[in-house]
Amino acid sequence: MNSVKAAVCRPDSEDPFALEELSIGDPRPDEVLVRFTAAGLCHTDLEVAAGRMPTPLPVVAGHEGAGVVEAVGAAVTGFGPGDRVVASFSYCGTCRNCLSGRPAYCPLHFPLNFGARRADGSVGLRDASGEPVHDHFFGQSSFAGYGLCRPSSLVKVGDTDLPDHVLAPLGCGVITGAGAVWNLLEVGPGSTVAVFGAGAVGLSAVMAAAAAAAMT
Repeated sequence: MNSVKAAVCRPDSEDPFALEELSIGDPRPDEVLVRFTAAGLCHTDLEVAAGRMPTPLPVVAGHEGAGVVEAVGAAVTGFGPGDRVVASFSYCGTCRNCLSGRPAYCPLHFPLNFGARRADGSVGLRDASGEPVHDHFFGQSSFAGYGLCRPSSLVKVGDTDLPDHVLAPLGCGVITGAGAVWNLLEVGPGSTVAVFGAGAVGLSAVMAAAAAAAMT
């Protein structure tokens, strides 16, 4: 195991994201080890830290990560060391919704994203006392220097000069706001759109509406 610094959410802690030195295992055959260089903070992470979500604690949260692939498991294809990646939510990839291009509606969405563990119940992180710390939150747990990620949570970054801190919010805030406008509301030219709240999600909705030639 190697050491990694991470922001850990523990029950009843005064610091909702306390920095700790943890140990992280090597990637399993179906995992990708990512060195995170940027991560966004989503309201969902705050809810997890406050214990208002059924995600088990202690846990390393974070689900808007960007970084570089360090190593890949033997069964992983499509990614290799040195690839720039953005991390987003996990999905099974084999159900009807996933195969029809609607992975956000995967029936395994909750266990894969909020369960914060592997399918067999194990985790890849341990604290200084050797006790397990939950990871694989949204398939990434990006509030850490390194994370063991599910390939389904990763998207390879193309040729771009955009810095990682700009790319990271694509993992949740941007796709949530833009997706609501394009996919759910199906906003088109001349539509009237009102957006309440100008955070990452709200501003992404505004940009998506503008791109669709709506009246905002």
